Formats: sequence, structure tokens, C-alpha cells
Amino acid sequence: MRMPAGAFAERGADLELVGIQKRFPGFTAIENLDLTIPAGSFFALLGPSGCGKTTTLRLVAGLEEPTAGRILIGGADVTGQKPHQRPVNTVFQSYALFPHMSIIENVAFGLRRRRIPDPSGKAHEALRLVELDHLAQRKPQQLSGGQQQRVALARAIVNRPALLLLDEPLGALDLKLRRQMQLELKSIQEEVGLTFLHVTHDQEEAMTMADTVAVMNKGRIEQLGAPEQLYELPKTAFVANFLGQSNLFTGQVAGTTSEAISVDINGQPIIVALPRAHRHTGDVTIGVRPEKVSLHLDKPVTDAARNLVGPGRVIDVSFSGVSTQYLVAVPGVGTMVVFAQNMAFGPVAQEGTEVWLSWNIEHGFGLEDDPADVNAEAPKFPADTDTRSIAAQKRDALISELEEG
Repeated sequence: MRMPAGAFAERGADLELVGIQKRFPGFTAIENLDLTIPAGSFFALLGPSGCGKTTTLRLVAGLEEPTAGRILIGGADVTGQKPHQRPVNTVFQSYALFPHMSIIENVAFGLRRRRIPDPSGKAHEALRLVELDHLAQRKPQQLSGGQQQRVALARAIVNRPALLLLDEPLGALDLKLRRQMQLELKSIQEEVGLTFLHVTHDQEEAMTMADTVAVMNKGRIEQLGAPEQLYELPKTAFVANFLGQSNLFTGQVAGTTSEAISVDINGQPIIVALPRAHRHTGDVTIGVRPEKVSLHLDKPVTDAARNLVGPGRVIDVSFSGVSTQYLVAVPGVGTMVVFAQNMAFGPVAQEGTEVWLSWNIEHGFGLEDDPADVNAEAPKFPADTDTRSIAAQKRDALISELEEG
């Protein structure tokens, strides 16, 4: 039973980081970070280990002090404030519940310490929001991991913080429960209207829940935008390969029209729509996602709306249930990755099969990276097969999956 939205009517506050730097002895974790998170939004800070995302969260929470810069919440400068003085609560991966207290006592604990009126009533209200009020008298060890995570969330929300920080909160849950909690967290965020800042290295989690995702690398924001925008139109090689996989090619722009650029990849022309290319002259790096590429056993008829490369030869086939991954060696182009949905029984091509590859010109993209930088940093971006289905992971599909289970 969901609570009426009016029970948690207060909106969250916006968060602004201005010129944030954080240096530790021997290295710089964050270098001149500027970031604005609108009030009431679900914002994900996404990046690999060591990129600075957890340091950013700790700075916002007041657990670390910036070397330079300012932190503003709701327009108020909180840079010099202690953690307990800030309108911020944090939900950690470790739930940190008091084992000797009941669930209701855990949730009401902070209210009692701050001498807030009616702590028990407010705690029951928060537990109803996460649909656990019927377990209010149980101890934490009597609950499942997912239920304990909800209690930790209720305890964080009950104080009505302007900003809620989520530090890898679902990492300890199994896959199905994690997906269920992703949907519930998003639903709760929309209901209470708080500002959520979610720090994670899990691409799928960030893209499922967040309104806006900022991809962080080496202490700076590589790209910021809606999940669909980052996936469909990455600006850098890091984003293109951190959010799923990409086939990347580097070559010289051989021609430009009002609608597209043609890039010469070792004599093979590949067309990219002009609005989807960040660089239009000189050496450029272009790409296409593996699931956008079609695999053909016979050479298809030339189509002005599609790029065509080949013939190539299949050098690896990996069956994963929903889809099959093909690695195809194309002379002059390199090894391309193709994800094909399994519409028939088994793979349509085997190792050694000669194939052609094609994709819609509107599905390609051109990076703003200097190709020299892309090539120099290539070893940093290993293929991440765990994110191969990000593009297909829409919320309705996730709900259907949970219902079927």
C-alpha cells in the first residue's frame, strides 16, 4: 500500500559543486570539478574504481574536505559544515543497522537523538513508504538482505534530507533482487521528491534508475546527459566502451555533404550522419554499437542508407541465450563485434563462415576525441560483455521480467 505523495511533500534541494579539487599525498583524486544536480532529480555518478566518484560523494557528505572549491546545497554554502550539519543522508552498501534494536527503533533512532516530535509516527510513515511497516517489531537479522536495504532507506528518508546519497546501495543483493530494488528506488524517489545522488560502477544500474548520468574518469566528468543520449551518442572512447561495447574505427574524412561525412578506413568508405559526428574534418574516430550491426551470409544489395563492410570471416561465436556474440575479422577494417538476437535455434553462422556486415548510417557516431588520444588510451577500455544488453534494457522489459519470475 503506497502512501499519498503529500505525506512527503518537501522537495529536494539542488546540489552545486564549484571548482572542486581534492588532492591526497602523492596523487590528485579530483581536478577542478564543476557539477550541478537539479532539485528533485535522480542523478547517477558512474565510473570505474579510482575515478573519483566515491571521493566526490564523501566530499558532499562532509566526510572529506575539498582542497579547493565550494559545495552548495539549495544555494547555501556547506563547504565548511560538519556532516551532521548538512541536509544530507547516506545509504551505504553495508546497511549499518543496529542489531539489538527493532526495525522501528532503527528508523526512529536519528529522530529521537535530534528530539524531533513524534519520532515513532514518522518512523512508521517511512516504513509504510518502503512497504515494511508490518515488520516494524522484528530485528534486522530476521529480515532478508533486500528488506534490510529498505529499512536503511527508510532510516535515511525519515529525516527528510534535501539530498540523499546512495553509495553502491544494491551491491550486496543478488541479481533479481537488485533489479527489483532498482525499480523500487526509482519509484520511491519520484514519490518523495528528494534529490538522489547515486554513486555506482554498475552501468546497467545507473541507466535503469537515473534521469541523468555523469560518466566520470580520472577525476573529471567525461560526459553528462540522459542515459539514452550517452549510450546512443557517446562523445569519447571512454564513454563508448564503458557504457557497453563499441566498434571503433579511425580514418581520414574523405568527403562531406550537408547530411553526412565519409570516412576512409583503409580504402573502405564508412558514412556517419553529420549531426552524429563531433568532428567533421581531418583524422576522426567513428563507431557503431554491436547490436546495431546486421550479419549477412550473402552480400546484400547496396543501400545508400546503410554502411556495408566485408566480406569478413567469423573467428568466434559466443551464445548467451538471448543473443549471440560474433567476432568477425574484416580485412582492412579489423575485428568487429556483432550482437544478434536469437530468433532461430542456435547461431546463424559458425567459426570460419564468410559474412558481410551492415548498419544504418543513422546508427553510427563520431567521437570528439583526437584519434591519437583514442589509440594511445585503447588498452584502458577492455570490452565489457556484462553490459551487452544495456540498449535493450528499458523499464517495461525489466518489469515484465520480474512479473514472469
